[in-house]
Amino acid sequence: MGRHSIAAAPAKKSKRALVLSIVAAAAVVGVIGSGVYLWVGGHLNPLFASADEPSCENGVRELSVVADATAAKYVTEVAAAFDKAEKGCVETEVRSQESADSAAMVAGGGLEADVWIPDSSVWVQRAGATASSLGRPAPELDARGSVASSPVVFAAPASKAPEIAAEPVTWARVIGGTLPAILPDPEAQAASLAGLYALKGHSSAEDPRQFAGAMIALGKAIPASPSAAFGALPSTPTATVVITSEAQLAAYNLDEEVDPLVAAYPTDGTVALDYPFIVLKDREAEADKAAAAAALAAENADADTEAEFVEKGKPLLERFQQALVDAQKVRAAFGFREPDGTGELDIAGITKDAPVAPSAIDSLAQLDILRSWAVLTLRSRMLAVIDVSGSMEEPAANGLRRIDIFQQAAVGAMSKFSGEVELGVWVFSTARNGDLDYEDLSPIAPLADLAHTQEIQQIIGSLPARLGGATGLYDTTLAAVQRVQETYDPDKVNSVLLFTDGKNEDENGISLDQLIAELQQMHDPKRPVPVIMIGFGPDTDVAAMQQIAQVTGGAAYSAAQPEDLSKVLVDALSQRSCRPNCGG
Repeated sequence: MGRHSIAAAPAKKSKRALVLSIVAAAAVVGVIGSGVYLWVGGHLNPLFASADEPSCENGVRELSVVADATAAKYVTEVAAAFDKAEKGCVETEVRSQESADSAAMVAGGGLEADVWIPDSSVWVQRAGATASSLGRPAPELDARGSVASSPVVFAAPASKAPEIAAEPVTWARVIGGTLPAILPDPEAQAASLAGLYALKGHSSAEDPRQFAGAMIALGKAIPASPSAAFGALPSTPTATVVITSEAQLAAYNLDEEVDPLVAAYPTDGTVALDYPFIVLKDREAEADKAAAAAALAAENADADTEAEFVEKGKPLLERFQQALVDAQKVRAAFGFREPDGTGELDIAGITKDAPVAPSAIDSLAQLDILRSWAVLTLRSRMLAVIDVSGSMEEPAANGLRRIDIFQQAAVGAMSKFSGEVELGVWVFSTARNGDLDYEDLSPIAPLADLAHTQEIQQIIGSLPARLGGATGLYDTTLAAVQRVQETYDPDKVNSVLLFTDGKNEDENGISLDQLIAELQQMHDPKRPVPVIMIGFGPDTDVAAMQQIAQVTGGAAYSAAQPEDLSKVLVDALSQRSCRPNCGG
């Protein structure tokens, strides 16, 4: 549109201009060979251009396109053919850029382009949300439909494909943990975010913990890119898949230096990425205004008004978009399906026919999922404080001791934490360590350190042998907050995660009012240390837990039955963004 409108037809002079041209003519016409020339300004110019030479009366139009890295080669090849068809009057520049980077630039008003082709419409919503968070107006974007599509699939090594396909390949298996999966960073990859959207669609609507638990498991390791995820597949101990798009897998397999992977298509349905053709309206408006003003100033302009000129310019972008839509063979050669999801591909590792009716994607719902993901995968620095008072020896309803049930939940939680999580362990009961109610068993350190992880696992295994004493809750809570605050890391979420099956029983320690007053005095909004309290069993003092959690910006949870502890732990980890109003 406008700035990139097609070249205008040869201009017709007005009668007044024609008369003035004749009267003012100071040219000598000479015939040289078979050509007709005008003597102008001391040299010969051809009166009639050769039929083989382009005539671009409004100049060569420059069209700037930013395309997602997966689509850049496809767009570039179509653009070259488009420019040729425009007889050299259009020069299209295609820049390859990750959609996440482009969206950030759009939000900040800094994407210098006329057209943006991201790999999903969700980036339009994300650009708007980012602009709002920056206090900027929403960017003016004109989305004009898709120029390609690509379904979300599972990528697997060919050698592991039979093992993976021994059972139906489904999202349900990923949720249940029977199909290990790697998810490239959904903050940067639309295919990963769409995969989470599909995963939620196959999770229990009645039990949101199921989806949250699946995200925690996927967040244990987060490759930055699909290629990094693909490269990790051969070293996985069990048959594992990467959640990706067909186009990303095709691009990987088209590289002759890699061992091709194979696409597994979820039998319980999938979703597809679109590739919207987005016109940046602010750039378009400026270009149209400048071009119209220049044309109207020219003596041979066709348009009598700026509005008419702008209208004449609109077909350029429309024709470029249509060229992309019509380029079926080029699109397929690079691993893309038709905009409507149909089409055939002939690329190693990819099924020829398109998957049946991929589901549509709700962009706003994806943003909600992304916010949940950000909360669940926050890099944490936690001090786990575990109640080892004598009451933990008591049996639960299922016959296991409370401490046994805690051990099971703790082992499950440990398996889901990424190596970037830092964790330390205290245990507590009255007079546990001389006059102190708490004992420091392991310092806060990264779980990426194998020796540290093994130490914590050994501590969990030794808990039954450590039982005894009463519940010294208040002194321990205060000391734990002080310790985390003393060693605070501003680049992480610093917190205390306290487990107890009872109420404070230390008659020689501080009272609840004293604890609340101390915590209020210590609280620093710039260095918060929320206390997440998890009580299980019938004897917990929920009211006191809630007061402690509220004053620290934390949360209090109560498992009515000790065997519910693992579910409550997922809640505690997945609702960090709601504090201090989480409730339990």
